[in-house]
Amino acid sequence: MSDLKYTAEHEWVAVDGDVATVGITAYAADKLGDVVYVDLPAAGSSLASGAIVGEIESTKSVGELFAPVDGEVVEANQAVIDDPSLVNSDPTGAGWMIRVRFTELPTLLSAEEYAALTAE
Repeated sequence: MSDLKYTAEHEWVAVDGDVATVGITAYAADKLGDVVYVDLPAAGSSLASGAIVGEIESTKSVGELFAPVDGEVVEANQAVIDDPSLVNSDPTGAGWMIRVRFTELPTLLSAEEYAALTAE
C-alpha cells in the first residue's frame, strides 16, 4: 500500500485528516510469527511519539508497539484484541491497532524507504 507511511520500528501509519490509524507492517508480523495476544492503550490515553504504547505477543517472541505520533488514542481495535491472528492475516487492513488524533505529523518513511530498510 503505497499511500501508507512507515516508521523504522515497523509501524505503518494511514492519515485521514488529524487522525492516524496505526498498525504493524506485514514484515513485522511475519518476523513475529503467529500473534496470540495484543495489548493496546485505551481510548483517551495520551501518547508521546517514540514511546512504547502496546505489546504484541506471538508464539516466538514479544514485540512492542511504538507511538509514531504525539496525540490521544481515539480508538483501539477491539477486533484485534479479540482475535490477534488478524495481525498476521491482514496487518494493513483488519489488523490495525489504534487510531490517534495528532497535532503534528512527524516525518515518516515512504513505502520505498521502508522497503529499502527491510530489504534482506
